[in-house]
Amino acid sequence: MLSWFKNNHQTLTGVGAMLVGVAALFVAWDQARVMRAQQHGSVVPVLQVDGFIQSRAERRDLGLRIVNNGVGPAMIQSVSLLRSGEVVTDFDQLISFMPDGFDRSWSSVNGRALAPGGEVEPATFTWARGQLDEDELGALLDEWSYWTVEVCYCSVFDRCWTTTSDNEMRLPVDTCQMPVVDIFQRFGNADRGGDFPAEAGQ
Repeated sequence: MLSWFKNNHQTLTGVGAMLVGVAALFVAWDQARVMRAQQHGSVVPVLQVDGFIQSRAERRDLGLRIVNNGVGPAMIQSVSLLRSGEVVTDFDQLISFMPDGFDRSWSSVNGRALAPGGEVEPATFTWARGQLDEDELGALLDEWSYWTVEVCYCSVFDRCWTTTSDNEMRLPVDTCQMPVVDIFQRFGNADRGGDFPAEAGQ
């Protein structure tokens, strides 16, 4: 056996070099994996979607707010509006419960990059304080409870999630489906008194 080692030292050297190379390759792969995980973790967006009501001396506001509580920008791909779990394409049914005399403000969010700590209010209804009494507000909030907003968004590394306004846990998804209708653009168009196109991308 000893003579075999003496006569085949070149073979042993080659095997040793190969093992060292494999070990180095594994270490490099593991370091790259850890580095990728750190990169992804350092830019993870976390969107929170909430309805809000604000009562002030001169007015009352009812609306929707999206806030990025994560550490990376959120690339908002699509927003869906649901009532009792069924997808709807406008606010008409909700608006039918509202007392007259409100103003509306809106902001399209599809395709928006929301920075860490950033927030946007896609839809807000505003009444003068005397135009919305407590009974009307209570009825409106009862109807509001049936409505849910679902947002699909991605990180800069194309990792994507969905989150909803009922505060369910965010869920990872492979990709976000592009919306057929931009519901907030349609909401804003209605305030201009015309029938404007509201398909996504227009």
